[in-house]
Amino acid sequence: MPRSPAAGTCGIALWGGVECTINRVGDAWFSQLQRNGHLLRADDLDAFAALGLSALRQPVLWEHVAPHGVAGADWSWPDACLERLRALDVQPIVGLLHHGGGPAETSLVDPDFASKFAVYAAAVAARYPWVRDWTPVNEPLTTARFSGLYGCWAPHGRDPAVFWQVLRNECRGTVLAMRAIRAVRADARLVQTDDLGRTWAVPALAYQAGFNNHLRWLAWDLLCGRVDPTHPVYGWLRSDCRASAEDIAWFADNPCPPDIIGTNHYVTSERFLDDDIGRYPPALHGGNGRHRYVDVEAVRMLDPPPPGIEALLQEAWDRYRIPIAITEVHLGGHREEQLRWLDSIWQGARRAREAGVDLRAITLWALLGSHDWDCLLTECRGYYESGVFDVRGGTPRPTALARMAAQLARGEAPSHPVLASPGWWQRPSRMLHPESRGEDGPSPVQARPILITGATGTLGGAFARICRQRGLACRVLTRAELDIADPDSVSRALDDCEPWAIINAAGYVRVDDAERDHERCFRENADGPATLARACARDGVALVTFSSDLVFDGRQDAPYVENDAVAPLNVYGRSKARGEGLVLDHHPDALVVRTSAFFGPWDQYNFVCLLLRALRAGLPFEAASDVTVSPTYVPDLVHACLDLLVDGEAGIWHLTNGEPVTWLELAHRAAQAAATDPRGVCGRMAAEFGWLAARPAYSALGSRRALVMPALADALARCVRDRVD
Repeated sequence: MPRSPAAGTCGIALWGGVECTINRVGDAWFSQLQRNGHLLRADDLDAFAALGLSALRQPVLWEHVAPHGVAGADWSWPDACLERLRALDVQPIVGLLHHGGGPAETSLVDPDFASKFAVYAAAVAARYPWVRDWTPVNEPLTTARFSGLYGCWAPHGRDPAVFWQVLRNECRGTVLAMRAIRAVRADARLVQTDDLGRTWAVPALAYQAGFNNHLRWLAWDLLCGRVDPTHPVYGWLRSDCRASAEDIAWFADNPCPPDIIGTNHYVTSERFLDDDIGRYPPALHGGNGRHRYVDVEAVRMLDPPPPGIEALLQEAWDRYRIPIAITEVHLGGHREEQLRWLDSIWQGARRAREAGVDLRAITLWALLGSHDWDCLLTECRGYYESGVFDVRGGTPRPTALARMAAQLARGEAPSHPVLASPGWWQRPSRMLHPESRGEDGPSPVQARPILITGATGTLGGAFARICRQRGLACRVLTRAELDIADPDSVSRALDDCEPWAIINAAGYVRVDDAERDHERCFRENADGPATLARACARDGVALVTFSSDLVFDGRQDAPYVENDAVAPLNVYGRSKARGEGLVLDHHPDALVVRTSAFFGPWDQYNFVCLLLRALRAGLPFEAASDVTVSPTYVPDLVHACLDLLVDGEAGIWHLTNGEPVTWLELAHRAAQAAATDPRGVCGRMAAEFGWLAARPAYSALGSRRALVMPALADALARCVRDRVD
């Protein structure tokens, strides 16, 4: 039996799910299970169970298990997963199709699709007769839209008739699949998922919004046998979709109502229709043959924003009076926003249940994150959104969402400091048009800030800018306002600001001058961070501080990782190495970030900006051809550090944009990214630059922990695009 919901959760259980889509685009197949590595890690399920989940949406996908027919099915992976879930006392909710159309020998418009699918469902049920909960087809209406109306996935239809063929096959397949499953286990339950978003509109388009809001129920209505000539979309099905009366009536004659309505809801699920298309780029222009309009995110148009999940759950309950579960909760974006979204959904679910909605569970979705949903899975672009775990290091790393999940499962109120500020979908800056966009003011509840040192430096300024963009309360102090090496100054700052974290972006940065200024360099780079660490450890404040690739001697020819021995060649490197040790001695939970070779769009004196300015002026530019580094794009560094800070990560981390290059190679790559003639770039040996401090010939940084920043080519392209001259 599944474990009971934790006490104090108002009876709402915590479920989980791995993004497991296998979709087809043309002749290409895209598998999230392959990309997130779940197929190769037997211990993922133990990590999921440790969160306190009572159920897991477990894929046993047709295309993966039986791509060449049931007779040749490979059951090894689902056998292992389902047996492990039994041992862990986690109830599986078995899914058979997830935005897919089955193996290559069939398709979503195959007239025999439903019967073929039922054969597969029968085989799965026979193999796992103890499984009670099933989702044969995930989000049939959403899949029909993307495959039959929008042309994104096979069969790439852009016609209501194709939409109907897909939806009919998926829903008929669900009915026949559940019939086959219940022949094995009579009390098997159907957990039927789909998106719950509604549509809003300007008055002239109220009729279209009304139609959309009827259409969103169609898959559930078909399964419940509710679609007959009185249904609001019946006429559209018969005319535009060319559905036969017999096909529609089949569902009324063969009802298969869900045992649990699975509602999926995203911040972009609710839409807004606007006929003032001149306010929008042409790519957004569309229409219905009667009006031209755009379809955009309602949250960016409505003020106040849409009422959200609580109202939507009430609508679903009033319509069906069938128990409900929220079967996907996920937000792509920065970690604090993911936490705020989960908290807002949980609180809305709790209020809905208190108002009488029979709400059973919420589901942590994308436990392992998701790949390329920014392009709706139509390409492999390498875009990754982390989830409850971050898989970029190979081994899933628990994020702050994992800690929040465990709190919810234990019946505890979420407690992260970032929850005191509203999510972006609630802030005035979310609004799409400048005339309606306000400035983000202070949080309704005064949030404890992040204290940032080094206000006048490149890194401190970047942290201040990005914290404000991300809705993270911050205080930025100059060296005159906070002397990090003075214990009294540090104590006063902590008392005045009451931060939950300090980001130490101050420090001595002049590598050559440090050879003559040993005392000041060590004061700023070693004594100062140590003073901060002592104070933060005493007051329970998180700390992020920075070190350098120059703690290494350059004698190896492969990127240095976090546990490689330090052996600095110069005073600056020795000061940084000393600072690392002191910080972690005094505050083992501090985050120490080693990084290298900054470039960015806002500082006019970094290598890339100096290079491009020289080339565009027709001036020569010299770069070392025998020194290898790991260039680091400052905005990416700041975002990664903030995510790791919110996650509560500690110890030494190497953060760069991941590719070892010489300074000369970086110059050529930057010129290429800017479409600038690189002939003015001249390579020189390091010895010709007259540097006072010795530099390692090779100081590229790798990581044994995770690669959490984008590739160098991507960073250079964004730097060129966003550079402020």
